[in-house]
Amino acid sequence: MTNHWADIANADVILSMGGNSAEAHPVGFRWVMRAKERSNAILISIDPRFNRTTAVADHHAWLRTGTDIVFLGGLINYLIENDRYAHDYVREYTDARLIVAEGFGFEEGLFTGYDPASKTYDRQTWNFELDENGFARSDPSLQHPRCVFQLMRQHYSRYTLEQVENICGMPREKAVELWELIAQTAAPDKTMTILYALGWTQHSIGSQIIRCGAMVQLLLGNMGMPGGGVNALRGHSNIQGLTDIGLLSNLLPGYLNLPSANLQTYADYMRTRIKQPLVEGEVSYWKFYERFFVSLMKDWYGDVATAENDWCYDWLPKLSVPIYDILYAINDMTLGKMTGAFCQGFNILAAFPNKAKVFDGLSKLKYFVIMDPLKVETGEFWRNFGEYHDVDPSQIGTEVFRLPTTCFAEDDGSITNSSRWLQWHDKSAPGPGESMTDTEILGEVMLRLKRMYQEEGGAFPDPILNLTWNYKVPNYPTAEELAKEYNGRALTDLTDDTGQVVRRKGELLKDFSELRADGSTACGCWIYSGAWTEQGNMMARRDNSDPYDTGNTIGWAWAWPMNRRVLYNRASARPDGTPWAPNKAFIWWDGERWTGADVPDFPLTSPPSEGVRPFIITQSGGGHFFAAEWLNEGPFPEHYEPMESPIDRNPMSPNNPQAFNNPIVRVFEQDRDSFGSNKDFPYAATTYRLTEHFHYWTTHARLNSIAQPEKFIEIGELLANELGISAGDRVKVTSKRGYITAVAVVTKRLIPLEIDGRTVHQIGIPIHWGFKGVARKAHLTNTLTPFVGDGNTQTPEFKSFLVNVEKFGGTV
Repeated sequence: MTNHWADIANADVILSMGGNSAEAHPVGFRWVMRAKERSNAILISIDPRFNRTTAVADHHAWLRTGTDIVFLGGLINYLIENDRYAHDYVREYTDARLIVAEGFGFEEGLFTGYDPASKTYDRQTWNFELDENGFARSDPSLQHPRCVFQLMRQHYSRYTLEQVENICGMPREKAVELWELIAQTAAPDKTMTILYALGWTQHSIGSQIIRCGAMVQLLLGNMGMPGGGVNALRGHSNIQGLTDIGLLSNLLPGYLNLPSANLQTYADYMRTRIKQPLVEGEVSYWKFYERFFVSLMKDWYGDVATAENDWCYDWLPKLSVPIYDILYAINDMTLGKMTGAFCQGFNILAAFPNKAKVFDGLSKLKYFVIMDPLKVETGEFWRNFGEYHDVDPSQIGTEVFRLPTTCFAEDDGSITNSSRWLQWHDKSAPGPGESMTDTEILGEVMLRLKRMYQEEGGAFPDPILNLTWNYKVPNYPTAEELAKEYNGRALTDLTDDTGQVVRRKGELLKDFSELRADGSTACGCWIYSGAWTEQGNMMARRDNSDPYDTGNTIGWAWAWPMNRRVLYNRASARPDGTPWAPNKAFIWWDGERWTGADVPDFPLTSPPSEGVRPFIITQSGGGHFFAAEWLNEGPFPEHYEPMESPIDRNPMSPNNPQAFNNPIVRVFEQDRDSFGSNKDFPYAATTYRLTEHFHYWTTHARLNSIAQPEKFIEIGELLANELGISAGDRVKVTSKRGYITAVAVVTKRLIPLEIDGRTVHQIGIPIHWGFKGVARKAHLTNTLTPFVGDGNTQTPEFKSFLVNVEKFGGTV
């Protein structure tokens, strides 16, 4: 989230799209209702289904799953051509003025540099035109034909009302009505926030959908504003912490990049990661990348990491694929390339696509270790559960070890929620039976691995043998020790530019501004620096005072970075430092420093006259419409059809088959025949969550299972009538990967849409039930879903795939 939960109450318009926030985030949704109570905020719900958010929304529209970029691209076109964007904000606070180098282009759904053989882009043409000093040329008038603004205008001119109606299935009158409501927030005294969840993320173009939403907010001047931003509603409270702390396979803690195979030297790695300003005088905070990296390596390897050995850079693995994540891991399992696996707190048999392929991969391992508080489907994959998991255990050679863990409430620690809040909690009860905390289990594994290397040797023992492990109880690092470690500490006395000592050796750092690139600081996660300082545990604070009545209780817990609640909040003031509007005053210049309702996201005493722009982490100092190097499909989001589409062409690029689906989508060769066609599977399906269940956990809880006891599918009345299905009938839902059975809920919440000359029906399938737990047993929903990943993050396409539906058996 660029903003935070409580800040939603400051919005004048709330766009809920790509997520059913009332259903999946019922506690957080109170801030939406607070906005409606405080200022009559307008809630817009756009979804393939009429859902619980829609039920309290002021405006609702159906759209076809997977077509969000068409709606958002049409909105961009509408805002520009009708002069409904925030002129001053766009000119002063974005990259709209920067001039793109000659050679960049777009034609028939593809940007320049596409290689159809490798299905990748060479992005050399996706650059800005530089002057003799290496800075990007610009045109403040925004009239240059190759400035970002004009290229964006040209790109989205194709996203007409006709295309929105044709591709999304949304009547043009409805689209214009919603765009007019949204366009109001370009005014200085109004803001809109966008709330999204996995309905945007879990697509083969998911990353680009999210970026398109951010571009809308930049056009409207809503980034960095109270009641603004683009806010990801996480499915688990600690999913934010997962990505922060580097548990994605291509990341190190703090969103540092694990090096790729072509960066074998430290110098090459730093050359690609240190980002110097593209505009003279801007901050470009990633120019300090080396401080963050060196401090991390000093935390991991202590005195062994030195400048002479490049801070042990050679010990880091080098990625030969873009992101070696669970999709790659499962694929390698199926090919027999993996001997064994650890699975920690992750029910992959239920949570990852194409259950049959995941099962095949697990069945080919020699050993499999699962760490979980519950007996979930993944740990029981080798057992026969009859109709819903019919397997022959005698044919599975995998030896399975179950290590029962405690749950979060049975240990001390912090949780990082959607708002980037790190909130400390104390242990409420001991774990049951022989369960152990995850930390204790992993500590034991580490010590035994180290002992094996010491006693038996190995091909590459150095990274294990030299890893620092200075905990009081080596096999059980405490949460306090780990928190102080990721905060960081001084390894020598630290001095400022005048020679004054600002931090004594051994002291905890105040924040990441004290990190050094010379090896004098150690820090486990630079963005978390400041969470536990010499003043104590900032995450345990519980001061809910709110002097500016913004919901910004900055004394409650601690938020990264720097305890800041709204990212880029300098943008909430005009270039001269005054608020855009009195009712949106948030951060302003008082003549000596920046002050207001939040921790300023800006050099505290840097006056407005210096001209530094608000987006201090970007190379240009502005929010980026043109993603020169961030995303793999292209610098502007473009619509591509889902891998399984209910129509036969991409109407945005009808003459180029290479642009039908995402041209760089992650598909493994052995899965290319696993996708179904709309001739055999004519209905578009999407998955979702219910308030009564929490993912796959609460089907183990009796009260939740009483509230929602049985798997069902939602099917529209017209389709049900066509198929002879009544409410309560048992139905069979089939995709190219397999089938499930469930109870039919016949509803008005789904309607047929007219798409590209044909009628498209959509069905909804909740995810929660499986063959474990106390709820009624059921097929896993991911039996149906395709094994394909987003072109950037590898996130599976759970939200748009094709199925057939037929009546099956009797009525419940």
